Amino acid sequence: MTTTTHPLDTLRGAVRGTVVTRGDPSYDTSRRVYNALHDRHPAVVVHAVDAGDVMAAVLYAREHELPLAVRGGSHSVAGFGTVDDGLVVDLSRMRGVRVDPEARTARAEGGATWGDFNHATHAFGLATTGGVVSTTGLGGLTLGGGMGHLARRCGLSCDNLIAADVVTAEGTLVTCDGDRNGDLFWALRGGGGNFGVVTSLAYRLHPVDVIFGGITCYPLDGDVARAWRELNAAAPVELNVILVLALGPEEPFLPERWHGRPICAAFTCYSGPAEEDEKVLALLDGLGPVVGRFMDRMPYPLVNTLFDEQLPPGLHHYWKGNFSRGLSDGAIAAHMEFGATMPSMESDTAIFPIDGACHEVGPEETAFAYRDAAFSHSFGGTWTDPADSERNIAWTRAYDRALRPHTQEGGYVNFMDTDDQDRVRVNYRQNYDRLRAVKRRYDPDNVFRLNQNIVP
Repeated sequence: MTTTTHPLDTLRGAVRGTVVTRGDPSYDTSRRVYNALHDRHPAVVVHAVDAGDVMAAVLYAREHELPLAVRGGSHSVAGFGTVDDGLVVDLSRMRGVRVDPEARTARAEGGATWGDFNHATHAFGLATTGGVVSTTGLGGLTLGGGMGHLARRCGLSCDNLIAADVVTAEGTLVTCDGDRNGDLFWALRGGGGNFGVVTSLAYRLHPVDVIFGGITCYPLDGDVARAWRELNAAAPVELNVILVLALGPEEPFLPERWHGRPICAAFTCYSGPAEEDEKVLALLDGLGPVVGRFMDRMPYPLVNTLFDEQLPPGLHHYWKGNFSRGLSDGAIAAHMEFGATMPSMESDTAIFPIDGACHEVGPEETAFAYRDAAFSHSFGGTWTDPADSERNIAWTRAYDRALRPHTQEGGYVNFMDTDDQDRVRVNYRQNYDRLRAVKRRYDPDNVFRLNQNIVP
């Protein structure tokens, strides 16, 4: 008697995790991603628990010619962690973190979030540069570059990456670091998800324990931005202040008359000694009239959670981003114009400083090309009602057009959306051709194309 095994049964037999398909009770939960703008229906979602599962999933997708999406923390604003009628490799069950306090290193699985990582490393008084929302995935943030509260002191996340395990398009596991597969290791540090599924990442850690951090609010005013520009140029690298434009949050530290009104905010993390806290407050006071403040000594992981409640899963997002060498008066004018018309309470603009230690790495030492940039501009609409999508997207695109004359040609790949594929070459600048050569070696058929794609 002849029996035929269904291909999905073969996949299930090869995977220790869970394989979810249409009709399964968990399908709707499994297919959802952080950005509700992307309501897609994959054919298969593989919830991997180890690298072997990832290898089996990649091989299955190739054999059955299914588009392949890779999902880590699921924060991809462009929706690259899901795909219609394809296969999603979901790493969210691979979240272990192992710290070596003597070597000051940590290795994390590919589905770990910065909340997972910070919790594990903080037990030893150590940290590395991560994002500003704790639910962001390590992999996606690091592969794009990785900006955060410690960037001026410790460099980008990708600057602190010391090794990675990668499942390639052939379904094989490759380890890369400074000695092994150096071309792949170079490309991972800023080249995005073009080269494979990163199943583990090892980082260099720094002594960071309790910091002085929080939010100081001011009226929306170009003078505040100009004063912040001057503060950033002179501040010690231990002081990281992100300039945020938003509508005043309904928080106890902000008087009710400022709720819903356009404001500037200084999102601060100072990792220096406590005896300097008053000097930090004085610098923040010098930016403009303070209308509200929450600042305190806190464990470093806590500052990474302060925006978590404002940005839960299930909102709609559409973002853009640009780099700039400085913050010109023209750029400030554009930010003030659009900051005054924020389309929702959840929307914001964030201008990240990326100088200090970020400039100690050469523009060709990693794939992250804009080492001459001093700022990264992130802006876009975030909203709850799908009916508001057109208005928010139009506002973001107009903002982008207004800012472009005052910024560099390229921007941060993690802030790009699906309609930014024409910017890939300028985003990678002088490193694009080298990245393309690495892509040809490790993914000549462009299996990993759901990203800011480098075509082999």
